[in-house]
Amino acid sequence: MLRSLYVDLNSYFASVEQQADPALRGKPVAVVPVMADTTCAIAASYEAKRFGVKTGTIIADAKVMCPDLILVHAHHTLYVDYHHRIIEAVEKVIHVKSVNSIDEMVCDLTGSDRLREKAVRIAHDVKRSIKEHVGSEMQCSVGIAPNDYLAKTATDMQKPDGLVVIEQNELPGVLYSMELQDLCGIGRQMYKRLWKHGIYTVEMLCTATKQQLHDVWGGVEGDRLWARLRGEDVPHVETHKSTVGHSHVLEPALRTHSGATGVVHRLLQKAATRLRQYGLATAEVTVSIRFVGGERWKCECDITPTQDVIQLTGVMSAMLSELPESGTPFKVSIALNKVSPAGSTPQPLFTNIGPARESLNASIDRINKKYGKNTLYLGPAWNALSSAPMRIAFTHIPDLETDEDE
Repeated sequence: MLRSLYVDLNSYFASVEQQADPALRGKPVAVVPVMADTTCAIAASYEAKRFGVKTGTIIADAKVMCPDLILVHAHHTLYVDYHHRIIEAVEKVIHVKSVNSIDEMVCDLTGSDRLREKAVRIAHDVKRSIKEHVGSEMQCSVGIAPNDYLAKTATDMQKPDGLVVIEQNELPGVLYSMELQDLCGIGRQMYKRLWKHGIYTVEMLCTATKQQLHDVWGGVEGDRLWARLRGEDVPHVETHKSTVGHSHVLEPALRTHSGATGVVHRLLQKAATRLRQYGLATAEVTVSIRFVGGERWKCECDITPTQDVIQLTGVMSAMLSELPESGTPFKVSIALNKVSPAGSTPQPLFTNIGPARESLNASIDRINKKYGKNTLYLGPAWNALSSAPMRIAFTHIPDLETDEDE
């Protein structure tokens, strides 16, 4: 039974850039976070992919692979805008059940829509609607299958502009030609664990017993995968956010001790805003700096659970006082870990953080939302206010009113 229709936009960031700028159409394009040969591509057009350029390729290497490569600075606000336009286009054809990332969404097939011929017609209508209402450069691959997992898998079997149907009677053999790491949920570490358990191919994975996969995954997630590979409609289990963080490759002008610390505080203030937006408190602060040459410096600090930006700034300043003066900083990362609902954390008896401080944090968020980002900020971030613009994670679509813009 066909229950799921999955939409996966092809080379999304690069396609948006080509749609927005006709001069880029039909040309090899790499989207980059900063204009520097030392950074890497965060997206590549299919014209660039034909030369071997892909997400993660170092730009210096990409230019050797493709001498005519055009670099485009990422416009994340634009990608969010197109994301919402694409959802509206799909909704004209079929209801979007859930959005799984900036460029992926899934729809339920019900009633007669589950018939193969009808489902394929809907898929073609979705493709047509996106092109008509969003743009001719916006291609997508559509997967149709008995469950969301297999429908997503189907989108990876034919790109670009693919349409693949996986029927119940084709399982699991239709998956055997794939590589293990082509399957969702099998990253580098899981790949190693599968090999350790004697599972080297997708065929071996599909023919393994439920208990074997339970042992590999160390719990019920292995049972769920076993069922999904057989076409069962296994409900998605919501996971709780465990960390809020940001990272940023430093612009050449900020690859100094003061530049790196300014960007760290900029990232910290962004993360603190998100923490309050989610109604969470953090009990651990982590900062990591990678230097040119590959060396790393990292510092962690356990704290009383808080979402107060002033307290977090004081903690971070103390941590950064231990940062070595030598070396050229290249990339900075911060993380607020061990998060929990703010209202569920015990409050210490002796603290300066009370209703007045909570009101101050709320005022900072409200004023920045109304008058623009960085209208109010804490001093340590003064030299990095134009740095670290909004970034889009795979599973987090920024809210343009609360997240940072370009």
